[in-house]
Amino acid sequence: MTPEREPVALPLLDDDRAALRADCGSCSGLCCVALTFSKSSDFPVHKDAGKPCGNLAADFRCGIHRDLRDKGYRGCTVYDCFGAGQRVSQGTFEGRDWRRDPATARQMFEVFPLMRQIHELLWYLTEALTYPQTRTIAADLERVLAETERLAQGTPDAVAGTDVAAHRQVVNTLLLRTSELVRAEHRGQGGRGGKGGKGAKKKDRRGADLIGARLKGADLKGVDLRGAYLIGADLRDADLRTADLIGADFRDADLRGADLTGALFLTQSQVNAAKGDDRTKLPGALRRPGHWAQD
Repeated sequence: MTPEREPVALPLLDDDRAALRADCGSCSGLCCVALTFSKSSDFPVHKDAGKPCGNLAADFRCGIHRDLRDKGYRGCTVYDCFGAGQRVSQGTFEGRDWRRDPATARQMFEVFPLMRQIHELLWYLTEALTYPQTRTIAADLERVLAETERLAQGTPDAVAGTDVAAHRQVVNTLLLRTSELVRAEHRGQGGRGGKGGKGAKKKDRRGADLIGARLKGADLKGVDLRGAYLIGADLRDADLRTADLIGADFRDADLRGADLTGALFLTQSQVNAAKGDDRTKLPGALRRPGHWAQD
């Protein structure tokens, strides 16, 4: 068992969620080693968990970073660790890495995907607190955010023993309430893209199969699209403002000209998986993917 120690102090989370952004320069290439990937449209080869990617250099940098998509590693350009890589490398394991300290490798690779899930929850909770509509549940959000941060600051043994699924259920209850509060003013407004005329209640599409759906110019403002399958959907010029997009699958969805301003719980990996252009409007916390200009 790893001896108990004081939690490592990392930067406080702010509205910009800077501590939850990947900093590859402060990570020991964990996503390139700990994770598995299979030969597919996203990867040209199969790699087992715990085996370093053949493109990983001695300094833990990717040797083909600029050419990942051209060389078939599209999955790498979509993935986002929410800053878990630097947390595990510099915080949980205090600067040790799996090459210089092979004894830590197995546990480090076990902890990393769990930390990513914890950091994803931190991302959502921090976002929830930015909405003025959540004032009535702010105390609960702050309490659970603090609990989640304590999990992230745990020892390697503590993180490895965390029941992330159970904690996710606690967090999800508050995220659902956040979604209801923020979307309340739009849920009863019908329009293009939904049945009924003006004033008709919009249909929620939680978990809906919208693969390849033709939704160009659709009014999806405030719609619940949690976990919806939007793979290859045509969402050009669609209005997705304040839509709940947590867990929605945007692989190859066409977001050119779409407005995602204020979209709830949208992540960088979802945006990275989609297609967009300079007219696509994103929430302020997200970055426009470099490959959008090339697609």
